[in-house]
Amino acid sequence: MNDNLTVLDVQDKPPVGKWLALSLQHMFAMFGATILVPQLVGLSPAIALLTSGIATIIFIVVTRFKVPAYLGSSFAFITPIQIATSTGGIGSAMIGSMFVALVYSIVSLVIWRTGSGWIMKILPPVVVGPVIMVIGLAVAPVAVNMASTVKVNGADEYNLLHFSAALVTLAAAIICLMFFKGVVSLMPVLIGITVGYIYSLAIGIVEYEKIFAAKFIEVPEFLLPGIDYEFVITPTLLLIMVPISIVTISEHIGHQLVLGKVVERDFIKDPGLNRSLLGDGLGTFISGMLGGPPKTTYGENIGVMAITRVYSVYVILGAAVFAILFSFNGTLMALISTIPQAVLGGISILLFGIIASSGLRMLVDHKVDFGEQRNLVICSVILVIGIGGASINISETFQVGGMALAAIVGVVLNLILPGRNNSTLADESIE
Repeated sequence: MNDNLTVLDVQDKPPVGKWLALSLQHMFAMFGATILVPQLVGLSPAIALLTSGIATIIFIVVTRFKVPAYLGSSFAFITPIQIATSTGGIGSAMIGSMFVALVYSIVSLVIWRTGSGWIMKILPPVVVGPVIMVIGLAVAPVAVNMASTVKVNGADEYNLLHFSAALVTLAAAIICLMFFKGVVSLMPVLIGITVGYIYSLAIGIVEYEKIFAAKFIEVPEFLLPGIDYEFVITPTLLLIMVPISIVTISEHIGHQLVLGKVVERDFIKDPGLNRSLLGDGLGTFISGMLGGPPKTTYGENIGVMAITRVYSVYVILGAAVFAILFSFNGTLMALISTIPQAVLGGISILLFGIIASSGLRMLVDHKVDFGEQRNLVICSVILVIGIGGASINISETFQVGGMALAAIVGVVLNLILPGRNNSTLADESIE
């Protein structure tokens, strides 16, 4: 480690005042994206914040205080949660999250016993890149619909006034990304939503009465198995949620490699990919048990560390504690619930597009040669199955489709088609 460049190393503890400021900065960096996911899938933003803080603490403990990573809501599960909810209720999505966590734990155990080389080989960029593109492109119509329509007598109807709020939100986020540097450039979601909200207030589309009715201290709305929903497991549920683990495990590996570059440590070896993946899995399991979305390490917070050169795991812990405290602020949660659909749609246009583009970037960065028929076939099939929403319906209890089917088919094609090389997932972020 180059001490001339590092402000705070992984094990360093800052003075209390500086500690609070640095932790708040990390909390706000992840805030916008973490609360957006539950807004899109019908979960409680308060629970998303609470579980992100809890999951982060679990992750840090499991990794022996060696990996300064923050866990927030995963965008990869937006469509699967929506599908699971529509077929079996929101409880189904929570059960699916728990089984995703179980997959993480099993893979972690196998990596502990056998090493990580095998997982790199079955998830090369030619598979992971297109699946990530599907994550963003499959939900693109949702973003556009949110941005440009309002409910009129139960039906979606185009509304130019609301669409203008979406465009203002989108423009503010783009300006943050393109024309600002430092921490501001790492919070385009939060700043975009804030600007869009102020504009929405000005044009009169914010229903803010519920803010005044909210209590300052309020317990988040938990979703507990056996109490708030019946714990029922079906093959369809598992096939909707579990295959997405292919993508999120790849995402996890990518983030660990990128974070390792920033901090100048090899986290794949120490504390080990098995520990970091287990921490991610346990965080996701607890989140599902409480009613929150699946978790993933956040590129936004890695970016904050790269800019500030503050790598302290205790600063990340502070951000987790702030997230937990904020989740019990009823006034703040009520304010979040008044964000117009158009504002969320405007920021989703950028976020979903960035997710899709990051998959394309992976293909470019790894120099995937589409002159080779093998690569062309794998990518093409994944994209059309995933975006087209193809599905296999053997019975009412055995259905798999869309993103999940695309991920499964991609892995199978990579394993059976001739010409497979030893390409592995390199160290680029795919969040």
